[in-house]
Amino acid sequence: MPVTYRIDRELNRILTRCTGETVLKEVLGHFAELEADPDCPPHADVLLDLRDITNLPNVGQIRAAAERAGDASRKVGFGACAIVVGTEAWFGMARVFEAFTEAHFERSSVFRSIEAAEVWLDGGRTH
Repeated sequence: MPVTYRIDRELNRILTRCTGETVLKEVLGHFAELEADPDCPPHADVLLDLRDITNLPNVGQIRAAAERAGDASRKVGFGACAIVVGTEAWFGMARVFEAFTEAHFERSSVFRSIEAAEVWLDGGRTH
């Protein structure tokens, strides 16, 4: 499954991972699944791991995903969003997503490692 997630209740965090050839339909479906999940908290931070995606979306697809995130934010209540990428191209696309979702997250940033993203989400605390 290209888009998977788990909810970490202790950290109040949604850990979403995209792998392989991930297409827009699967990303949009993820938001529907998250909205319907009875275990989804009413407010949570997001750690979005994009390191293992093998394709790169276009700006229109990023915009569509961002708009769908905005719709989901009315039910889920997103806090901070840390986006972890593995390539320069994805760093740029993640920055575009960050710009498109600015109104839907309390804060967001793009990282090159899970560890840096977790420290940022934890407010600088180390685990």
